[in-house]
Amino acid sequence: MLIGEYLHTLDGKRRISLPAKFRKELGKKVVITRGLDGSLFVFPATRWKRLVEKLANLSMGQSEARAFNRFFLASAQELEVDALGRVLLPEYLARFAGLKDKAVLIGVHDRVELWSEARWHAYRERTLQQVDVMAEKLGELGLI
Repeated sequence: MLIGEYLHTLDGKRRISLPAKFRKELGKKVVITRGLDGSLFVFPATRWKRLVEKLANLSMGQSEARAFNRFFLASAQELEVDALGRVLLPEYLARFAGLKDKAVLIGVHDRVELWSEARWHAYRERTLQQVDVMAEKLGELGLI
């Protein structure tokens, strides 16, 4: 399971080192794509394949399904993890996520989210203000 929060630096070539604790589970090939809330999603290749199969089952007749597939799949890139545990981020993905020199990598179950430091701190602060309300709603559903 991918968990934890790590602050890393992007080098001048847009390479970022994946946290050592994530590397074994992510493997030698990862898929990076536009994520939600202004982040990037990083998937192990096996998890990506299962996700794409689910997306393929969405109805092409539904505009939301078409739009999400386009958003998510058009930007996806399969990347090799080098011997030092780094990946080279495509420029358009770095720009989408607002990544310049520092990035926060967070483990979220079966994926890693890659955030600009500023966006992550802003998102985390907004979420902290609502966490009690979210917990209550999840409790009503019997999930926690």
